[in-house]
Amino acid sequence: MAYKIFIDGKEGTTGLKIFERFEKRNDIEILLIDDEKRKDPAERAKMINASDFTFLCLPDAASIEAVSLCTNPKVRIIDASTAHRTNPDWAYGFPELSKEHRQKIISSNRVATPGCYASGFASICYPLVTRGIISPDYPVVCHAVSGYSGAGKKAIAQYEAADRNPELDSPRLYALTQEHKHLPEMQKVSGLNYKPIFNPYVCDYFEGMTVTISLHSRLLEKKLTAKEIAEVFKEHYEGCRFVKATEFLGEGTLTESFIPANTLAGTNDMQIFVCGNDERIVITSRFDNLGKGASGAAVQCMNIMMGIDEGTGL
Repeated sequence: MAYKIFIDGKEGTTGLKIFERFEKRNDIEILLIDDEKRKDPAERAKMINASDFTFLCLPDAASIEAVSLCTNPKVRIIDASTAHRTNPDWAYGFPELSKEHRQKIISSNRVATPGCYASGFASICYPLVTRGIISPDYPVVCHAVSGYSGAGKKAIAQYEAADRNPELDSPRLYALTQEHKHLPEMQKVSGLNYKPIFNPYVCDYFEGMTVTISLHSRLLEKKLTAKEIAEVFKEHYEGCRFVKATEFLGEGTLTESFIPANTLAGTNDMQIFVCGNDERIVITSRFDNLGKGASGAAVQCMNIMMGIDEGTGL
């Protein structure tokens, strides 16, 4: 029996990527809505309630509306928007964070997949806080770079225009008010008492992301060396299919002493690097903002909910 799948918001970047990942699968049937009815609540409700799984690739308000349209208790919803990521009634779609995260995904009918930046942030901060290496009060500062595909259709068109603004040739810092929409989940999921300082850059390449957090060893709750911190991450993600922590300084992984942001594009993989020295430790998470940071994570969660190999289609 094929599972019936509806993607509400299939025309957006994440929706299209999810659709592409299903093209070669014979265990699912995609329910397609007529283009002229994409925003018709009655038609959307019909599709949602006829599905086994519905993916929401929508703005927050539309995602909340979509959930209200669901009256079939058997429908399992995977939301890629920001709307439900801090809602305790929803599973947070990052199974590698802990056994409890994975179990809640398995048993839930409502899963909110992480934001792209939040995926990288939580992959670093969650182990640090839960293992008592940093205090929940630690003054976390995070820097991140992303390809322009994460900025949406309008930004993609600007970057790919023949007569584009020359300012797009350089990395651009944004979220200047320190109120980026991912901050609430970055704080809550990681167990921090305060929002971090967060400095994201959008850059002139299409796909891929790095998220970096730096630590002063004198402020740690546990006095560990940089190499010992690297071992903590290797232990935390041991046995994970898609998330791998490397040796200290990326030994055996990096071809040069640089961490490029685009090398995992097109995959659902994530790598954690620990660099620096015993006084100042730098931890970087590298992944695809459209993969583990969006569509890949959503499909992985669906596979887990189905009880099949989590890498199917990935």
